[in-house]
Amino acid sequence: MSAAISVAAVSKHFGTLRALDCVDLEVHEGEFFALLGPNGAGKTTLISILAGLARADAGHAAILGHDVLSDYRRARRLLGVVPQELVFDPFFTVRETLVFQSGYFGLAENGAWIEEVMHHLDLTAKADVNMRALSGGMKRRVLVAQALVHRPPVIVLDEPTAGVDVELRQGLWKFMRRLNEDGHTIVLTTHYLEEAEALCSRVAMLKSGRVVALEATDQLLDRYHDLYLRVRLSGAPLPAPLAARAAPGPAGQLALRLADFAEVEPILAQLRTAGCCIESMEIAKPDLEDVFVRIMASDASEKRGAGSLQ
Repeated sequence: MSAAISVAAVSKHFGTLRALDCVDLEVHEGEFFALLGPNGAGKTTLISILAGLARADAGHAAILGHDVLSDYRRARRLLGVVPQELVFDPFFTVRETLVFQSGYFGLAENGAWIEEVMHHLDLTAKADVNMRALSGGMKRRVLVAQALVHRPPVIVLDEPTAGVDVELRQGLWKFMRRLNEDGHTIVLTTHYLEEAEALCSRVAMLKSGRVVALEATDQLLDRYHDLYLRVRLSGAPLPAPLAARAAPGPAGQLALRLADFAEVEPILAQLRTAGCCIESMEIAKPDLEDVFVRIMASDASEKRGAGSLQ
C-alpha cells in the first residue's frame, strides 16, 4: 500500500521549545487516520510542515511521494487543509471566496463542484452572504469548503468541529465518509475522541512532539481490555473499599474497573449492604478516550522514572 503522507525523522524547534522530536509517520492512501494528542503535542506544527507553512529543522515529508519542499507545487496541489483558526477575507461572499480559492489552483470552470460542496456543507442558502455576516460555525463550514474546492486526494482536518453544532458535525462526517469511500485520504485531529473512534481505522498519538502510540484503532482498544462498571448512586456514599478504586465519570457516574464479570455481583452486594441506591448502571469496555488518558499518563510516568535515574 503506497503512502499518502510520509514523514521521516522530522524535528522542529521554536527557540528552546522542541515542537517535534524525530517523528516518523506514514498514512496509507485511502485511510481515515486520526492524529491525536493534548494541546501543545505538535499536531498543528506537523500539519504546517506538510502544508509548506513551516520548514522542518531535520527530516523530510512528502505528499503522495512529492517532497513538500523540493516539489512544493505538486505536493500542495494534492493536499487540502482545514485549519483550526477562523481565517477569512471579509470583503467577499461565500461563493466568491470559493471561486477565488479555485483560481489559486488554476481552476477556471469549477462552478458545479463549488455548488456540490456548498450543498453538502449546507452553505447553499448562504452562498451570496458576506463572510463577515456569518456565524462562527458557518465560517468553519466555508473553511472546509475552501480545503475541498480543488478536489485534493489528501485532506487534513485540524479540529474541524471545534465550537460547531451537532447538525454540522453529522453533515460534515457524512460528507467525509463519502469522500473517503471515493478514495480520498483523510487525516483528522480532534479533541472529540468519540469522533476519531467512530471514523478512523488507525490512530497516532503525539505527546511533547513524539509519537507515543501508532496502530489500528480496534487493536489499540483491544490492548486495553479492562471492563468498567459505571454506576450513578444515591442514598448513601460509596463504601470505602470501593471508593478507593472508583474514578469519576460523566453525569455524576462512578467508574469501577473490573477484572472480569464475576466481580459484578460482589460489588452490587457491597452497595446494597451500604444502603446505596443504584439509579443507573452499565458495564462498558474502555473507549478511545479511556485509552488516550492511560497512554498519556503512562508516558508521563516513564519520563519521570527515566529522570530519576539520571
